Amino acid sequence: MLGMALAALDGTIVSTAVPQIVGDLGGLSVFSWLFSGYLLAVTVTLPVYGKLSDTFGRKPVLIAGIVLFLIGSLLCAAAWSMASLIAFRIVQGLGGGALQGTVQTIAADLYPLKERPRIQARLSTVWATSSVAGPALGGLLAGYADWRLIFLVNLPVGALALWLVARHLTEPARADTRTGDRTGDRAGDRSSDRSSDRSSDGSGDGSGDRRSVRGKKVRVDWPGALAIFTTGTLLLTALVQGGVAWPWLSPPSLALFAGAAVLTAVTVLIERRAAEPIIPGWVWRRRTIAAVNLSLGALGLLMVAPTAFLPTYAQSVLGLGPIAAGFVLSAMTLSWPISAAFSNRVYARIGFRLTAVTGVTLAVLVLLAFPLLPYPGEPWQPALLMLLLGAALGLVQLPLIVGVQSTVPWSERGTTTASVLFCRQVGQSLGAALFGAIANAVLSTRLTEGGLDDPGSLTPTAVDAAVEYVYVGAAAAGVLALVVLLTLAPRRFPVLTEDDRPA
Repeated sequence: MLGMALAALDGTIVSTAVPQIVGDLGGLSVFSWLFSGYLLAVTVTLPVYGKLSDTFGRKPVLIAGIVLFLIGSLLCAAAWSMASLIAFRIVQGLGGGALQGTVQTIAADLYPLKERPRIQARLSTVWATSSVAGPALGGLLAGYADWRLIFLVNLPVGALALWLVARHLTEPARADTRTGDRTGDRAGDRSSDRSSDRSSDGSGDGSGDRRSVRGKKVRVDWPGALAIFTTGTLLLTALVQGGVAWPWLSPPSLALFAGAAVLTAVTVLIERRAAEPIIPGWVWRRRTIAAVNLSLGALGLLMVAPTAFLPTYAQSVLGLGPIAAGFVLSAMTLSWPISAAFSNRVYARIGFRLTAVTGVTLAVLVLLAFPLLPYPGEPWQPALLMLLLGAALGLVQLPLIVGVQSTVPWSERGTTTASVLFCRQVGQSLGAALFGAIANAVLSTRLTEGGLDDPGSLTPTAVDAAVEYVYVGAAAAGVLALVVLLTLAPRRFPVLTEDDRPA
């Protein structure tokens, strides 16, 4: 939880200090890269760290991630220009990718299936607490001390996390839990699908026969890792900067998308030839994993609507201050972990897929209710919707992550978890680009129609209309996730029936 707190606090605590950072270092035109650069680094390294944790173990990867994150934090505190701060934020992101994926994987390693929602809910409370405490702490340090302290706060938290992990996290010698050669051939994929006939949701997790991997030569697919990193960087840069730094159909956007397409083909070729690929083909050949990847990608897209646009709505339409606007959004982060903590009682009865389908359906209804709110309305009305949305999403993300982790043995769990989180991150980047374009188009149209006679009275109505369209788009993303779950995900996840944790 302390390791996760490093990544959770980072985004919320930095956002409130942007005015002070820009005032000190300059670089107003590129300050968005403080967040985009970090997001890029986290996203493109998730698959790499997932494979490394399956190869070398979780503990060394987590320790390396914490150390790298702390080095980046120390460098950020010493930054002398906006360019150097952005570069050091990318270093932080390289460590943050290890934190996010590996902590989720360790939770699955240490706790059996029936106890996993409890610990995952505790991890979710870290994010909920950070969403409330981060902006307050960041504003306090930036306003009354020095913005550099917001990065130095990471050092004692990270040092304690590092000491606890190094001293108390013990990983026993693992066995290769793959039955047959599930990571490499189609027979393994078919056996995984057939296992759904003899296993059920809510049972223990584990694997079949074990084969020792002691003495086996470890091969790391470094060309594949570099190809994935480069491809992801080009694609996410195009998504993050398109429509902001340059028009969507401008030469920079077209060049980035074309380069990403070419590198995607190169990456596929490299991964197909690699002995131990970073993203194995079975990640997409197995129905359960592919369905969870796609549905959580749609969920990531959906989540952009409230997190990115609700604070603007609260300030421009409801007339709230920044702190009060943040509390409207925090209603979602408060109900989410509570719902997730009780989700095991739901999926133990009706299964992982139906639990997620129920949550997505409720989320779509809540999102569609947002345009029905009165104008300008009262702050408790969107807050109530966010409370309901958090409760709905708590029935989606955690059951899907726990469910898909329970369908694979230890030797594939890091890769599987990383692929799920990677798709969610890409969905968020795509959502930021897509919904940003929708909001800008609606605002531009309303301003053109309204003229300039009374722009002050037009702005709230324009923002209200733009956010309503964004929420409808988020509902469409929810429908997409629903279609994926109903058509691609198996009715019952092929949960492994034996506990694959060593005695």
